[in-house]
Amino acid sequence: MPAHILALLCGALMDLIVGDPEWFYHPVRLIGKYISFAERRAKKGDPPSEVLRRRAILVACSTVLITAAVTWGILRLLRRLGFWPWFVGMALISWMCLSARNLADEAEGVRRALDESLEAGRKRVGRIVGRDTANLSRREIICATLETVAENLSDGVISPMLWLALGGPVLGMAFKAASTLDSMIGYMDEKYRDVGWFAARADDVWNYIPARLTALMMCLCAFPLGLDGRAAFRIVLRDHRNHLSPNCAWPEAAAAGALGVQLGGTHEYFGKTVVKPTIGDDTRPPEGEDIRRLNRLMFAASGLTLALIAIIAYMI
Repeated sequence: MPAHILALLCGALMDLIVGDPEWFYHPVRLIGKYISFAERRAKKGDPPSEVLRRRAILVACSTVLITAAVTWGILRLLRRLGFWPWFVGMALISWMCLSARNLADEAEGVRRALDESLEAGRKRVGRIVGRDTANLSRREIICATLETVAENLSDGVISPMLWLALGGPVLGMAFKAASTLDSMIGYMDEKYRDVGWFAARADDVWNYIPARLTALMMCLCAFPLGLDGRAAFRIVLRDHRNHLSPNCAWPEAAAAGALGVQLGGTHEYFGKTVVKPTIGDDTRPPEGEDIRRLNRLMFAASGLTLALIAIIAYMI
């Protein structure tokens, strides 16, 4: 089995055990600082829209290429020290690309906060969503958490697994840089539309296949977990286009169908109302326990994906 696949397995195990401790200075912070610097440079002089849109391509491409080059350079130096320093470096970088444990912990934190009070739930969910949370109802908080877990299962777990498997830590960190770009400037509002358009489109490309694979893995894993796998498949086929993004509705539809709840709908973002279609059937109101159910489905789907990657790599 290739060394980078073994490193991916080790990294996934580390993510499961350690997660993303707050004391650890994650490389994403450095990527974020560069993105902020590049954004300021792109906007310097208040350029017209067409100029800023061209500069947006440079911002995105430079972020991804610099991240990949630095990762390659670090691994190159470690390889000169021997196999084990190189392998440990690949495992650590693979760990930094994955976020299953952190995603589950944040979602569970919202569930516990809701048990304390509605206001505590609103504050806690604000850590993981981009929408306005001050006036969210209990149902809206739960739905927002479910949507975040489903979407980030693709963006933060399955997708980096695939890119790590295809191109090792260098490609994995390149994807991480692209994902960070999208989360920071990939918005279509007035502030970010011109400087973030390319980052948003590039993120759609990076996640196009992983989003669909994520939905498939979720549907398959719903059956052994006692969730509604048949409904998951049905809702995915019916509602996978019900989102402004070409990718997000795939895992969200799988989650909605498996749990038997309805997601999506109209939300407030940065003080503006964004009308979205619904995903799933409104067969019952969502409950706090759905967060735990979806966390279990998230771990199962990511585990199945990792197992398939390992089997394919071993056979090849």
